[in-house]
Amino acid sequence: MNDSNKHPDQATEAAGLKSRPQAPRLAVFKFASCDGCQLQILSCEDELLTIADQVQIVHFLEASSHFEEGPYDVALVEGSITTAADRDRIRQVRQQSRFLIAIGACATSGGIQALKNWGDHHEFSRCVYAEPAYIRTLSTSTAISEHVTVDFELRGCPINRLQLVEVIQALLRGQSPRTPRHSVCIDCKRRGTVCVAVAQDKVCLGPVTQSGCGAICPSFDRGCYGCFGPAGQPNCESLTEHWIGCGRSPVSLVPLMRNFNADAPAFREEGDRIDPDYDQGHVL
Repeated sequence: MNDSNKHPDQATEAAGLKSRPQAPRLAVFKFASCDGCQLQILSCEDELLTIADQVQIVHFLEASSHFEEGPYDVALVEGSITTAADRDRIRQVRQQSRFLIAIGACATSGGIQALKNWGDHHEFSRCVYAEPAYIRTLSTSTAISEHVTVDFELRGCPINRLQLVEVIQALLRGQSPRTPRHSVCIDCKRRGTVCVAVAQDKVCLGPVTQSGCGAICPSFDRGCYGCFGPAGQPNCESLTEHWIGCGRSPVSLVPLMRNFNADAPAFREEGDRIDPDYDQGHVL
């Protein structure tokens, strides 16, 4: 959870949600994203049926063409802000929602599309689109919290569906959601997975990446690449300096910092620090 974006009266509000005489109204909104986190909601299967029995799902275009206007008790928001229209739309969603939960790497840190933050978006448009003059896009891809107050952030690319169920059920019980903030390294130790960094000298972001994926990559002999974003109090500089001291070049480490969570502050700052082509906010 991003404490700077935490609703000041979240526990009180959650208690109010629990005491509502009618089932709370839940809405799901998409911005710039691949829809993967929405698909994770649908993948909940039996768990989704349990949630559906406790809430009214009144707006979820990935699942149904039927939708209702706000206000909403809970809004799940997937995707980043990349256009002026979406910047206005997220403000409208915020105004209509008691709780706003950002889900996934795109919504919490700008997503893989935030790589354009280090480039020329006009040049990207010229390379990709036959008629770039028709494209209306911002120069950056930014997290939802850059534009509105977010009550809770659920990390991941994609999110952990069981964590999502826990967050919604916590709200229904009148409790503040709880998700782990420890690093992937802890999960590897608990599972008995041999450390790929120590045993195989593979670069791994496990020490600075938040738990949630189940430490899948190390269990298949590959390094973690940070799909759940920075863990609580990550020491990214210490990690990159370790690998530089082991003979890795800073250039080879930049793509690890600029990945699915490239614009997460801890990863962004460290990627900029070790990038030899980065100078005062611009890639030369």
